[in-house]
Amino acid sequence: MKNGQKGFSLIELVAVVAIILIVAAIAIPNLLQARVSANESSAVTSIQTINTAMTAYNWAHNDLGYAATLSVLGGTNCNPPDATSACLIDTVLAAGAKDGYNFSAAAIGPPPAEQYFALAVPMTGTGNRSFCTTEMDGIHFDATGAAIADHDSCLALPEVQ
Repeated sequence: MKNGQKGFSLIELVAVVAIILIVAAIAIPNLLQARVSANESSAVTSIQTINTAMTAYNWAHNDLGYAATLSVLGGTNCNPPDATSACLIDTVLAAGAKDGYNFSAAAIGPPPAEQYFALAVPMTGTGNRSFCTTEMDGIHFDATGAAIADHDSCLALPEVQ
């Protein structure tokens, strides 16, 4: 540099950019994995919420048994809640999608339904595992993230610890 000039040389700028790119290459995969872990934790919590809501619905509507669909557990007409709008879960979860997961739940058998099956499946790239629960109260998972076929398939999977 000539005397009196201030600033950075091209080599100094390239070095700084290279360092920033190296740090980003290390940090971004960790950030993405942290987001996947957060989505999976949220899915487990949501499945627990569905499980609790199904139990409460069954207790309140023992003539029907468990709720026929996930949307029945939600609702906005809560004064008073009824069999088609139980207001036991939030409307986002009742709509079937939350924090990178798709949710479904259904009673099994005619009223009064004595069994149910609830499922959480990750949307593309948002989770690694799928989760399910039944009236047996445990939360089970499939490590591949595939949709779990049914009630009995759910019970055959390992439980979340």
